[in-house]
Amino acid sequence: MGAGLTFEHTTLGQRVLFGAGKAAEHLTGEIKRLGARKVMVIASARERPEAEKITAGVNVTVRYDDVAPHVPLHKADTARKVAIRNGIDLLVSVGGGSATGLAKAIALTTGLPILAVPTTYAGSEATNVWGLTEASRKTTGVDDRVLPVTVIYDAELTLSLPRDLSIASGLNALAHCIDSMWAPRTDPINQALATEGIRALNNGLPIIGMNLNDLTGREQVLYGAYLSAVAFASAGSGMHHKICHVLGGRWNLPHAQTHAVVLPYVLAFNAPAAAGAVHRIAAAFGTENALEGLNTLHDTLGAPRALKDLGLAKENITEAVRLILPGIPASNPRPVTEENLTALLTAAQAGILPG
Repeated sequence: MGAGLTFEHTTLGQRVLFGAGKAAEHLTGEIKRLGARKVMVIASARERPEAEKITAGVNVTVRYDDVAPHVPLHKADTARKVAIRNGIDLLVSVGGGSATGLAKAIALTTGLPILAVPTTYAGSEATNVWGLTEASRKTTGVDDRVLPVTVIYDAELTLSLPRDLSIASGLNALAHCIDSMWAPRTDPINQALATEGIRALNNGLPIIGMNLNDLTGREQVLYGAYLSAVAFASAGSGMHHKICHVLGGRWNLPHAQTHAVVLPYVLAFNAPAAAGAVHRIAAAFGTENALEGLNTLHDTLGAPRALKDLGLAKENITEAVRLILPGIPASNPRPVTEENLTALLTAAQAGILPG
């Protein structure tokens, strides 16, 4: 009679400040609390006006905008040198996964603390996962030095995010939730967080799809994105993320859109071998069938469906399979072979919908 729960769970230590219209106030307070004197603000050229607005009350030593997707190694090296040369003692990232990723790359080698101010639903801000790209190969790793000490969430900062990117970024967050259900370190705690994340994202994304200026919807998606990232940081990187990291790094496919496209295919692939996970996913969507819930959301949002539309050619599939296969976790619910991974990517490239 001893069949109880047995698992190991790690909760990452991080401060979260959430509130629409409060980013500047929260940021100033955190800089004061940490006693920082030389601040480096990392934000892309597109995000710079917003970054300048919320840091107006801060004595900024360096404003840095050489930000790129997938964090190319040479850009990370340059940014690290700038931080060291200027005696920076605090990094502030304002933006999506690219800005957060560059801050993490600096922190990885310098140990500098990060205050993250997300303007998308990427989720990188809530994880201790870093990623760097060199020679079209993306390398990822886990290191507590890159976990931002504080995340400042302000739904107003997402209002400038275009509809298509809002949708893709939100579906990227959804991918964190679903992949967490069967990732290598999955446990009942991160599955519970992921389930609530799916529910929040499923409620909030259609609201944004109908009205970009609806803060209620944006707050729900931002909340769901945080939950998704916490679940992902705990559970680890599953099959879905291994696929997307290779595709993004090797062929420079847009990050969020790639996750949005690939997700239904991975869910359909694993579903027959993961009854418990798909039951939780379906319940979060409020549907009988998990894939039905996801496909309904995709249809409602008009989300991207085919990798060919993002720049992946059919002739790239063989190489993609070769690069992806070694990284698939052995714990994936369904065994992954060259043949069935080729079939999955062939369908995803063409946009032949599963289910």
